[in-house]
Amino acid sequence: MNEKINYQIILDKTLKDIENCNKKPSLMLHSCCAPCSSYVLEYLHNYFKITILFYNPNISPESEFEFRYEELKRLISEMKLNDIEVIKGEYVPQKFYELAKGLETLPEDSERCYRCYELRLTEAAEYAQKYNCNYFTTTLSISPHKNAAKLNELGKEISEKYNIDYLYSDFKKRNGYKRSCELSDFYNLYRQNYCGCVYSKVNTK
Repeated sequence: MNEKINYQIILDKTLKDIENCNKKPSLMLHSCCAPCSSYVLEYLHNYFKITILFYNPNISPESEFEFRYEELKRLISEMKLNDIEVIKGEYVPQKFYELAKGLETLPEDSERCYRCYELRLTEAAEYAQKYNCNYFTTTLSISPHKNAAKLNELGKEISEKYNIDYLYSDFKKRNGYKRSCELSDFYNLYRQNYCGCVYSKVNTK
């Protein structure tokens, strides 16, 4: 059996190395929504020059996509993170439906979700390359419903393909998810009750 990897320890070491260099590297941060981004931004802002990519073609309907994007922009404004640029990715839900074909009835944390992770992480890597960023990562691992090991596994594969460092993480650790809930309350953020896709919405009780 493979030994379970502690991605928080890996992140600790990366951040310590950055502190010792006394220079902020650039990070392309894929964001799924404002609540998940709140703690991640609070945590990483002092270490990186962050650019946020809001790329989530899985979200349905389009009005939900637009509302989550506006909430993300409001959060950044109210956190006074004026040095952070937000990129609004193209909304092409057909890409998600193509990868989900034949997997529609699977539950969350299944192959359908892993393909969705890969789609969004790949887009983040491509934008990181375009913007000459040193790292890329995603806010997704803060959710207790997301598979951090799979996210980091995919991040490693995509990192090697694009030759850009992936920031290993499991942001739910050290009460990260709890802190995101506290920040959501503080900023009165919209907290959706489903991941984003029509399949997760149907499965939400």
